[in-house]
Amino acid sequence: MTRGFRPLLRGSTYAGALFAYCGALVSLPLLPFAALPALAWPSAPEGVRIVLTVLVWAVLIGVIGLARTTRRVLIACARRMLGVPLPDPVAESSRSTAPARSTAASARSMASARSTAPGSDRLRTPLWLLAHVALGWAGAQSAVLLVCAGLLLPGGWAGAEAGVSVRGWSLRPEHGWQSWAAALGCLLLAAVLCLAVTGALRWLAPRLLGPSSAERLALAAERERALAERNRLAHELHDSIGHTLTAATIQAAVAGEVLGADPEAARAALRSIEESTRAALEDLDYVLGMLREEQTATAPPRSLADLPELLDRLRHAGAVVEPELAGDFTRVRGTPARAAYRILQEGLTNALRHGAGGPIRVTVTATPDALRLSVVNRTGPGGDSATTAFPTSGHGLPGLTERVRLLHGEITAGPDGPDHWRLTARLPVRVPA
Repeated sequence: MTRGFRPLLRGSTYAGALFAYCGALVSLPLLPFAALPALAWPSAPEGVRIVLTVLVWAVLIGVIGLARTTRRVLIACARRMLGVPLPDPVAESSRSTAPARSTAASARSMASARSTAPGSDRLRTPLWLLAHVALGWAGAQSAVLLVCAGLLLPGGWAGAEAGVSVRGWSLRPEHGWQSWAAALGCLLLAAVLCLAVTGALRWLAPRLLGPSSAERLALAAERERALAERNRLAHELHDSIGHTLTAATIQAAVAGEVLGADPEAARAALRSIEESTRAALEDLDYVLGMLREEQTATAPPRSLADLPELLDRLRHAGAVVEPELAGDFTRVRGTPARAAYRILQEGLTNALRHGAGGPIRVTVTATPDALRLSVVNRTGPGGDSATTAFPTSGHGLPGLTERVRLLHGEITAGPDGPDHWRLTARLPVRVPA
């Protein structure tokens, strides 16, 4: 079968035509109300009364289209009957809260879209309803006429005859093959009419029932917020679980080596594994709860206040840590404090994974306007990693760069001399609005 006839055989084509015809029938209960002005004006010419009835009928149909419930019902029906992918309308609460949860640029764009074309967006549903009813009535009447002609012409039933007249030239098929050909032509025209009505509705649906400019901006802002939240959770999960697994693996190896010679050191290493894995489980439960959209009690408060515990876990793993802390850390709160903790955690984890032994120098300096962080560890000759026991995903440093960039800070990472690696970051204490 040729590809050109496949649209005629798709069920959605006839479902779309049925959708249009049902829309026309649903408008019938409004007709008596639309005829009241014409009945109240009996002295008017018949043509004027007909036009007045049609105009009042159109106004009543348009008023029904102004209701938000009507729009939702029409969108659901168009999705099912026409097969057009239409998103659900954005609720007013979502429109009002999306700009606050998104970036300032998205909020300004949404406000501009609302102020420029609020009326046109609101009139799109009445226009769709009027087009739906008009196409339904035109298609239904023409299709019924063509189908009746196709059924009556072959046998001349009910005295049916067909003819075409153009500028004095006329063609009137006689009974026989000509009447059969005319009947077949009528049925084909009815099928083509169904296809045309469905195609017109499919073309109009995204333009009149699709999201408005304000709704598209609200959906984009919501997607942006969800993506930013997912990226944040991915960073949290990577930092917490990656650090815990690295430290626990090293601590387990240390415990296995000193188990016979120094049982107390082995027990300390095992306690450190227990503490670090318990903290990682809390982080994991929090992230999984957010991914399932569950309301967790509180987020794990990892900040600079937890830095001593982090350094102790590294010492239990056998690392030599040399911290240099300066400044008042109590004034560093909120997002900068949490970001500083994660930056130091990632830097120390990388030092454990790729360091070549020797002390790890950790410097944290708090000034009135910024927080400066630094992690320096020894590497192999030429800056190569000294160990390959810990495969990495490569997301650590890019994640830190994105975290620092969102806080309007600065970060650098690279070789420091022939055999050291340095990670430095600067975070503003007051994040710009």
